Amino acid sequence: MAKYLLLKHYRGAPAPANDAPMDQWTPEELAAHSQYLRDFADRLVESGEFVDSQALAPEGSFVRYDGEGRPPVTDGPFAETKDLIAGWMVIDVDSHERALELAAELSAAPGAGGKPIHEWLEVRPFLSAHCATTE
Repeated sequence: MAKYLLLKHYRGAPAPANDAPMDQWTPEELAAHSQYLRDFADRLVESGEFVDSQALAPEGSFVRYDGEGRPPVTDGPFAETKDLIAGWMVIDVDSHERALELAAELSAAPGAGGKPIHEWLEVRPFLSAHCATTE
């Protein structure tokens, strides 16, 4: 088994087929999307492939150590993860191919109008002593 991180992006990836911004979805569309994600995670729990997942709020700050005193905090000027990453899921699967298969299924979550988003997801293996990913 190998762990993979599936990253859902706000932006930075190619535009999904159903590109209506979430803040323009109806409450029913948001509920259907959330239910799809819960059902997907429940199936992975049953198969033993689910590790964890979280949606992320759009707020956030970059902080770094800058010597004694107050650390600098910025909201730019560069793109920050809060602008890019909407959420993540960790899976533990038998192969890279299975990780890709699950990511493709996850990208079909419904969006505006109940139609699948077909969003791009980033699939990244966890680094380990046995990591031999060549993709």
